[in-house]
Amino acid sequence: MNKSELLLHGWDHCIDREDWYPPLRDVLKDMTEEEASWRPEGAAANTIRENLEHLLFYKERLLKRLTGEETEYPDGLTNDDTFQPETSGESSWEAVFRRIEDVHTAIRQELASLTDGDWENRTPGKPLDLWVKALTLHDAYHTGQIVLIRKLRGSWPARRSFE
Repeated sequence: MNKSELLLHGWDHCIDREDWYPPLRDVLKDMTEEEASWRPEGAAANTIRENLEHLLFYKERLLKRLTGEETEYPDGLTNDDTFQPETSGESSWEAVFRRIEDVHTAIRQELASLTDGDWENRTPGKPLDLWVKALTLHDAYHTGQIVLIRKLRGSWPARRSFE
């Protein structure tokens, strides 16, 4: 397996392929706006919706870097700012996940067109392969948080089987 295949393999598992953790699509299946907005009582934790807004911000940022639309981190924006939902309501909740899927797919298409040599240069600050690997791990991390929030709410099985 070459570098491109390896990185795309990891990228594919973020949204729709089971591996060591469930893919985001399965974790969010049949979720309502109410559940996505739930926060454990007394806990300093982000909601599922806030985690998705955060994931979306960084995926959109990578896509913009791949297409040449962005080279620098937006002025005045902190990491904490990226967790804030732009809108609320059931349709917007569904739209957030559709946007994540669309951006994830667009990034995959960009990445699939690269040769092994392209991975070293394409973004400012650090090589593209490190960006993609970091975002794959970032997705896994926040997907795990979402599973934990669902377990705390009682909407995720304590044990589940997978293939």
